[in-house]
Amino acid sequence: MITILIADAEERTRSSISDFMEESGYRVLQAKDGREAMNLIDSNIETLDLAILDVAMPFCDGLSVLHYIRKLSPETPALMLTAESGETGEAFGSGLGADGYIGKPLSLDVLSARVDSALKRRSRPKKAGVLRPGGLRIDELKRIVLLNGDVLPLTPKEYELLAYFKNNQNVAMSREKILNAVWGYDYCGSLRTVDTHVKKLRAKLACGRDRIQTVRGYGYRFDAED
Repeated sequence: MITILIADAEERTRSSISDFMEESGYRVLQAKDGREAMNLIDSNIETLDLAILDVAMPFCDGLSVLHYIRKLSPETPALMLTAESGETGEAFGSGLGADGYIGKPLSLDVLSARVDSALKRRSRPKKAGVLRPGGLRIDELKRIVLLNGDVLPLTPKEYELLAYFKNNQNVAMSREKILNAVWGYDYCGSLRTVDTHVKKLRAKLACGRDRIQTVRGYGYRFDAED
């Protein structure tokens, strides 16, 4: 499970982000100030996948916490929260050396897109994955999917969708989240695009099609093998 640290002095903001991330299937660590954030980083650095840090925090500010993370684990992405707005805030956030900037007041849709983008960019070596039943195999190094040894004729977007499902197994994901992650935050198409591609993907997966479960009124979940 992906682990995200949320460090913000404002309890309402912290709780709002935490609830949203947990509903998306992430494990969340909360800190109300920089000192508490560093303690959590020390004890969870091996499993920490992303940090969301408020710039203005007691004891140690967000920049100090960011530098601490970079010292222990340079590849761990971090997003900065700041009340600065417009171009000033964008420049300020970029100047911290963070992986992204999120302005306040907070938009959860923007947050979700930034989180997805940061996690996708994380510098982890990709490994070939094996999915069953039905002899289904996805090789992220070669960007191919095989069914019983035969290469499936997937379109680029069908492949990216399946790879995204594989890397988020057992997590219920909304159509908006899937659309932002696979098609990009600036994509202007309809949410029906997700449904259309899922339908086509299921048809090509044969006996493995049941792995993609519909979450009624929300989106989809890719079930892990038993």
